[in-house]
Amino acid sequence: MSPAMLKTIGVLGGMGPEAGAHFFERLVHETGARRDQDHPPVVLYSLPQVPDRTAALVGGGPSPAAAILRGLRVLREAGADFAVIACVSAHAFLPRLGRRAPLPLISLIDETVAAVKRMRPVPERVGLLATTGTIRAGILAGAFRDAGIQVLAPSARDQAKVMTAIYGRRGIKVGFVEGRPREAVLETAAGLIRRGARALVAGCTEIPLVLEPSDLPVPLVDPLVFGARAAIRLSGARLRRP
Repeated sequence: MSPAMLKTIGVLGGMGPEAGAHFFERLVHETGARRDQDHPPVVLYSLPQVPDRTAALVGGGPSPAAAILRGLRVLREAGADFAVIACVSAHAFLPRLGRRAPLPLISLIDETVAAVKRMRPVPERVGLLATTGTIRAGILAGAFRDAGIQVLAPSARDQAKVMTAIYGRRGIKVGFVEGRPREAVLETAAGLIRRGARALVAGCTEIPLVLEPSDLPVPLVDPLVFGARAAIRLSGARLRRP
């Protein structure tokens, strides 16, 4: 497609800010561009003031739905043709938007499940590294179950480690991507693999900030990678060849 005809990708980030930046990096990396003009236009709106999704899902905190809707409207007004929300747990609130969503949305959930189904062989069980809110909401587990794939969640003890790694005073959201946060995620990943997980899903967009595919003996499925690829295809740009 001619660069002048490419659709504009909208990205609603800020949940957290570094995860949104990571998604933009994936868009750049996954595009098969020979020159600047081959990349699709992107509008990134980082909105950290969206209420915490996990607090809303498990702690009775305020719903982020209204803030997400406002963010999508900003993207539309800025010229986006469609949008990706760079936060997995935020997808639990999308049904509440319904027809009020001002833009077509790419679902990280759908793209993640589709990516796992394309694996050969298709894993019978995947391990889920995510916030407690995402796990309790069942948004990934339900989608995988419908696809005939079992999801293994961490033990209560390991899940507490993951939450501390993400939200702790020296956690990923504060900017610590080495040391204990990384160790805790690796320990939890190892536990899921011992229980039979044949792939691991980074069900929180902070997880890929501390975990690399090369760290694991099984595939690591990053929803941001597959969301980025879907956005590139929809924009009309070319994907980078493997």
